Amino acid sequence: MFANYLIGLREGLEASLIVCILIAYLVKTERRDALRAIWTGVAIAVAVSLAFGAILQYGTTTLTFEAQEFLGGTLSIIAVCLVTWMVFWMRRTARYLKAELHGRLDRALVMGTGALVVTAFLAVGREGLETALFIWSAVQATGDGVRPLGGALLGLATAVVLGWLFYRGALKINLARFFTWTGAMLVIVAAGVLAYGFHDLQEARFLPGLNTKAFDISETIPPETWYGTLLKGTVNFQPDPTVLQVTVWLLYVIPTLTLFLLPTRRKPVPAASS
Repeated sequence: MFANYLIGLREGLEASLIVCILIAYLVKTERRDALRAIWTGVAIAVAVSLAFGAILQYGTTTLTFEAQEFLGGTLSIIAVCLVTWMVFWMRRTARYLKAELHGRLDRALVMGTGALVVTAFLAVGREGLETALFIWSAVQATGDGVRPLGGALLGLATAVVLGWLFYRGALKINLARFFTWTGAMLVIVAAGVLAYGFHDLQEARFLPGLNTKAFDISETIPPETWYGTLLKGTVNFQPDPTVLQVTVWLLYVIPTLTLFLLPTRRKPVPAASS
């Protein structure tokens, strides 16, 4: 539940901040007439994300076991790639997000209502599709559809409240620090999803080594205990992983965390004209 709460909180807060920045800019520039187009784009993005999640959940029930495992493993790997790209992108652009969005909105205002709808849809829809795919992958990894979904919805609700407080000026957020810490935690979560995705591909007989275990500590950390469930739900821990799973986990998490936690170079500030 915590891992999916983190996903919902981070992805939802990104979307909430984007919507807040767009709305605040329109209000400040006295273009309230364009607010309807922004909300239309947001509504379409939410609907598309929900539909995408429903297709993932119910569209695979008619497949064979091997086909389900192959599709689940492939989508899990794609989800990890998208989330990895997202955390690096947000870490790099968090300080300049407002200026970037203002530039896009200015161009959309010139082009008309349709461009405003598309701008809002693309800005929010990307986060929504990533969230739907990653949460679905996490649900498949844990085998529990209730608590992960509940955690994600709670995270999204928290993000909406924080976004509203941010818009009202009642909350100050150090975006760079927030996205750095949550991004590092998401990398750990993503590593577990990635390892589980490769395990799915092994169960689909697409990759070898299903019966080659790296270790087995099921007696020390039984998966049915509360701490086994906690580890499974947060970082997708498996007490008897295959050699391939452990290898993939290490090859992903070590270089990704190292690169992610390296200090970023600040963009040079233009000198003031005399």
